Formats: sequence, C-alpha cells, structure tokens
Amino acid sequence: MSVAYVVLAVLLSLVLVVSGRGKLVRDEEMTRTMTRLGVPRSWFPVLALLEFAGALGLLVGIGPRPLGVAAAVGVTLYFTGAVVTHLRAKDAKGTPVPLVLALVAAAALVTGLASA
Repeated sequence: MSVAYVVLAVLLSLVLVVSGRGKLVRDEEMTRTMTRLGVPRSWFPVLALLEFAGALGLLVGIGPRPLGVAAAVGVTLYFTGAVVTHLRAKDAKGTPVPLVLALVAAAALVTGLASA
C-alpha cells in the first residue's frame, strides 16, 4: 500500500463529495458558474453522480488497486473535461482549480500504478 496514494485518494474524494453535493443542491455560486459555462442544469445530477462514483472508486481502490487506478483515470478525465469547458467558454480565470484537481487525480493514478 502506498501512503501517497491513500493521502491523494482521501483528499480528492473529499473534494469530489463536496463538489457533487454542490451540484445536487444547486449551490447558488456553482449553478451561476456552470450556467455561464453553458452546462445545462439537467446535467448537474449526472455530474454529481460521476463525482460520487469517482470518490467511492478512489476510496475502495485503496484495497483492490486496479479499481483505484480506474477511478483515478475517470477523475483525471472528468477534470480535464472541466478545464476544456472553461477554456471553450473563454473563462481562463476558472481553469486553475480544475487543472490542479486534474493534476492531483493524475498523481493518484501514477502512485496507484506504482504501488499496484
């Protein structure tokens, strides 16, 4: 077991759960930002479900590492998509957070692969 993977998985899972909850309860600021980016409100529950699934996969993947690696791939792709969405909407100011989260997810992927 890699301590680095466990730390990254737990921290990233916390972020994913908070973000997913914000989408489900339609947090005012989150809704305003996502609407400005062109994300339909009908996608909010699906995006929240993806975040919850990613968090669960990262945490459960502390044991069977292939699950954690698969979850890290999905979370990396999810946040890469968020970066692309911000850039397509010409919202360069909004890209740092999803970019950092994509990099953290990629780090979880690398540490998960290294310790598998």
